[in-house]
Amino acid sequence: MRNKKRHKRSRVIGLTVVGVTALAVGGGALLMTDNDASATRQSAGQQTSARTAMTVKCPDAATRLASVPQRARPAVDRELATMDNQVADAYQQLAARGPGADREWVRTRVLDPLTARRRGALNRIGNEIDRVASRPSGLGGMASCTVQEAPEPATASEGATSAAETPAPAAPAAGGQPQSGPVRADFVDIRRVKPNVKRARTRGNASRGTFASRCGRNENKHFNSDNVIVAPGVSNGAHHMHDYVGNRDTDAFSTNDGLAAAGTTCTNGDRSTHYWPVLRLRDGTKEADADAPGGGTEGNIGRILRPATASITFRGSAVSKVVAMPRFLRIITGDAKALTNGTANANASWSCTGFENRQLKDKYPLCPKGSKVVRTFNFQSCWDGENADSANHRTHVAFADARGRCAKGFKAIPQLTQRITYKVAPGSLFAVDSFPEQLHKPVTDHGDFINVMSDSLMRKAVKCINTGRKCG
Repeated sequence: MRNKKRHKRSRVIGLTVVGVTALAVGGGALLMTDNDASATRQSAGQQTSARTAMTVKCPDAATRLASVPQRARPAVDRELATMDNQVADAYQQLAARGPGADREWVRTRVLDPLTARRRGALNRIGNEIDRVASRPSGLGGMASCTVQEAPEPATASEGATSAAETPAPAAPAAGGQPQSGPVRADFVDIRRVKPNVKRARTRGNASRGTFASRCGRNENKHFNSDNVIVAPGVSNGAHHMHDYVGNRDTDAFSTNDGLAAAGTTCTNGDRSTHYWPVLRLRDGTKEADADAPGGGTEGNIGRILRPATASITFRGSAVSKVVAMPRFLRIITGDAKALTNGTANANASWSCTGFENRQLKDKYPLCPKGSKVVRTFNFQSCWDGENADSANHRTHVAFADARGRCAKGFKAIPQLTQRITYKVAPGSLFAVDSFPEQLHKPVTDHGDFINVMSDSLMRKAVKCINTGRKCG
């Protein structure tokens, strides 16, 4: 693990209570319900399973703050990171209490004490913006949180695709932390999934070429639990471990100048940063980060799997030529909080080699013998023509529509695809790293990218794509 001795910024947080109701939410979880009311409909064994660990569900202020003046962004980003930290702490408190937590304890010991602090963080965000622009409306409405129940963690036997496939033993929780997923419903046999991939039909002016950067499989073990895009200047801003390829100097404290001067694992000199959450085998292995933030102390346990392959490819538009990406363009695809945010921004795809016409958003694939697990991140391919980033890291880029067209005011840029494969024995229990409260759901998977290509290399990539060649 890379370990830089740098100043760790302080964090603050807060949540509010909006009441606890029995409403269904995505990802196989329920808002906290009255167990006594449901007991009459369940057997004793079912009742025990129903009294499971809980997680915290809060509005994601980072996504909703679409417009923040540039001068206010550093302070706002730090406040947003403190809010993430507090949600993680709240989840840990709930998980440690276990199924015995009743409503009154949750309200008085978790939600009430956090309410003022979350509202305080949002008020500080408003004050920072108010210094340079109009204060955004609705900040107070983002303070409210609820608690939702989480299903029992899956056992290895529940992950098996058939009786003939013997899975690895289930991993125990590391460092005394409760295990929080994955669950049986998070897995599906890829052979039971129907083909579902549709591609836009190419038109006469399509850009049919590709450009690839060969950047390795993170052989140099570049890991950290930072996120320089979302939480710059904050150690452990992701609360889960990231795998990196490309730029060798990426962490929370990286600057554009530092990235431009750093070395790279890419053979063509591309200094771009590519990262994604690590995938772990839940086989009981105590990884090097088992007792560290971002690792075992936050529920990310088991052996980190090195990718069998990691490919970085840029493709063209189905309907037009592409223009160059601006240097230091930042793009996030997928949503690390999709369990609690909903799936509007979920975008990562899971599959198996030999079955990639079948893509999954909210399930882990169980692959037959000889087939590898595949994660695919297809990035946004339309750019607003002006900004290298935006306050919520989303509105400056967009996806093309079903016909491959960019919306008015957006330009087609090379579309990045990160494709990562892993050797996983059939029936083995595995999970992607996540924020603690996101319970390792496959729908929370995501990829990140910072373009640090030189201008000349970007011109070469655009020319290859627009002239229909295969380069790299």
